[in-house]
Parts: sequence; C-alpha cells; structure tokens
Amino acid sequence: MNTDRWYYRVFQSAPDLIRSLLPGSAAANANTLSLDPSEPGDRLYRFEALELKELSHRLDGVLWPRESTGCAETGSPEFPVVLLEVQMHPDPGFRHRLAAQSCRFLQRHPQAEHLEMVVITPHKRMSLGPTRLPRLLQALLNEVHWISLEELSQQPNLDPLLNLLTLPVRPESELAASSQQILASRPELKTVVLPMLIQRFPQLSEEQIMVIAGIPREEIRHTRAVQDWLAEGRQEGRQEGRQEGEAALTLRLLNRRCGPLSEATTAQIQALPLEQLEALAEALLDFQGPADLDTWLAAC
Repeated sequence: MNTDRWYYRVFQSAPDLIRSLLPGSAAANANTLSLDPSEPGDRLYRFEALELKELSHRLDGVLWPRESTGCAETGSPEFPVVLLEVQMHPDPGFRHRLAAQSCRFLQRHPQAEHLEMVVITPHKRMSLGPTRLPRLLQALLNEVHWISLEELSQQPNLDPLLNLLTLPVRPESELAASSQQILASRPELKTVVLPMLIQRFPQLSEEQIMVIAGIPREEIRHTRAVQDWLAEGRQEGRQEGRQEGEAALTLRLLNRRCGPLSEATTAQIQALPLEQLEALAEALLDFQGPADLDTWLAAC
C-alpha cells in the first residue's frame, strides 16, 4: 500500500502533531503528547509540500512555525522548522537522497536557523541504503530522528493523534478500537481515518466501515461530507490497484529486457507512483541493458 499520500493528508489536517515526533517530546515518551483536543491541530505549525525544482524532487513535507510563535521563517529551539519524510518501502538510495534534499532545502531557504529532520518508517528492519556514508553526509544524517511505527504502536495508552500515525501498520484486529479512540477525541479526523479504513478493508461496504469507525450508520445517509470521504477512499484504493498492476507488468518487461533484477531494485520500482511507472514502461522499450535502467532510476 502506498501510504505517503495518506500521511501527507494527516499532517495537513494536524500539523502540530510534528511536535510529538521531535527529540525531547513524545518520541521519547509517546504518552505525553501535549495537544489539547479542544485546540485546533494547526495552531503552531503550517504544512507545506515543497518542490525542489531543479531536480524535480518534492519533500514529503515541511512544517513551518506559525507567525504567532515569533519564528515563522527561522525556527527556534522550541519551534524548529521540520523536514518530514515518510518512507514505507525499501529504497537503496534513500539515505543519499535525504541528505541531498536537505542540503538543497537549506540552499533555497538560508534563513532557516533551527532545523530538524523526521523520517517515519514502518519498522527499523527496512533497507534504506548504506548506513556507513562519507563523513560529511553521515554527520548530517546523524541528526535525523527516525520514527518506527511498529515501536510506536506498541506503546500503551497511546495518545489519539499518535495512534493515528499507526493505522497503516496495525493488525486488522486492532483497527476498530484504534479508529474509535481517535475519533472519540478528534471527530474532525474522519477525513483521514475513513479513507485509511477503506484501503485496509476494500471488501467492506460503506456501512460496515462506519461501524468499524464507531460512526452512527444514519450519518452516512445525511452527511454529504462523509459520503465524499468514503468515495475518495474507494478511488484511492482503485488507484493503488492500478499502481500494483502497472508495477507487476513493468517488472515482467524489465526482467526480459534487462535480466533478473535485484530485490532492492524491484522494491524501488514497486514503490514508484503510477505516473512514473507509466513513464518507465515507455522508456524501457529503448533500454539496451541494466545500465540504462540504473540511469533512469537515478534520474527519477
């Protein structure tokens, strides 16, 4: 499941959640998230998906402090500017790309004086490239705060907002209780909870999804917004089905054109969005061997 877009929506809905993932806060003690449920989730931070245009690389998210913090452009020790990356699939080039994107961000925004980097992954076992890098890059990546969703989900009495982050990796048997806990405290998060439930339970009807989320069934008949969210979740599920089918076809063609692919290359291709898979399926017709594939992926 491609969940990057879902996390994009989570941090759009509640950008203040990033404070719980920074060092010295709930990343160390996941039960002490200091966000009042009566307060909006965007009082301290605003979310932006920032494109680094020269290489057409888009950061998953940049969390900028609000003007009310007094450090909207520069950040501060209490409210740093945060670069956010969500990496849910193996990628042998991820660490190098993260370092390059971070440096490119600083080049474009030299006014950022206090910067933190947060990377969300499903677990610590996933291969994201070499852990031993040149000293210059290693010093940069030593400052990254890695968030394992597997470890986060095992915390007892997890705050609802932190619990929200774990929905893509929780066992299906735990999704009903987790979803109901989240929505009991933050009903406005239906916009992100319902689409994820639909992706996790594509075989269930809208009414069954509403029961899992603990939402009265009659609400689906009288609330247009709920219908729109459910329809959007179905559309995203179909989009992911198309992505998986395109990835399978592209891999079969690449194995014929370039020979057997490594596990790392296969995982990298499976993680490509649909648009890039379609572009790769067209480009591979001109490939002469594996070197052409490596060049294409490096430029991706």
